[in-house]
Amino acid sequence: MADQDDVRRIALSLQGAREEENHFAFTVENKGKQKGFAWVWLERLAPKKPRVPNPDILAVRVRDAAEKAILLAGDPERFFTEPHYNGFPAVLVRLRAVTPAQLRKLLVDAWRCQAPRTLVEDAADARPPARRAGLRARGSRAVEPTTRPRSRESPGARSPSPPDGRSRRGRTPRR
Repeated sequence: MADQDDVRRIALSLQGAREEENHFAFTVENKGKQKGFAWVWLERLAPKKPRVPNPDILAVRVRDAAEKAILLAGDPERFFTEPHYNGFPAVLVRLRAVTPAQLRKLLVDAWRCQAPRTLVEDAADARPPARRAGLRARGSRAVEPTTRPRSRESPGARSPSPPDGRSRRGRTPRR
């Protein structure tokens, strides 16, 4: 069973993470902006009334809608959502239903979604080599960054079309 003290301890142990001053939320700076990766759920107790913090529920950023759907379908006792989060990559986590180890994985994955690539790579390099190789758990995403080598071309440069006149996607271009 995890609590807000566990959330704070784990979140602040992540490189570049900081706690917001006004409310229970954790961010990491990316490209000059603070990007939230975990925050207390602001619950609406009555229609048209202000939302109030619920300290037993944590909103956690996820990679995309597919990961959100997997978490929600996989364990509805731990994870849920509300209409406010429709279309947004975050799940609500019942802190009492997760262990500190499960919470750590959720927070690290959330931090990885928002942290700049350099911090994520530095964190991966800081882990012991024996743990880095093959840390992929069943149903989870890779812990190591899987990036292709960058092209030396300028960002706007495009490769030429194939010689048969078709576009790179296999369709005939519009004329």
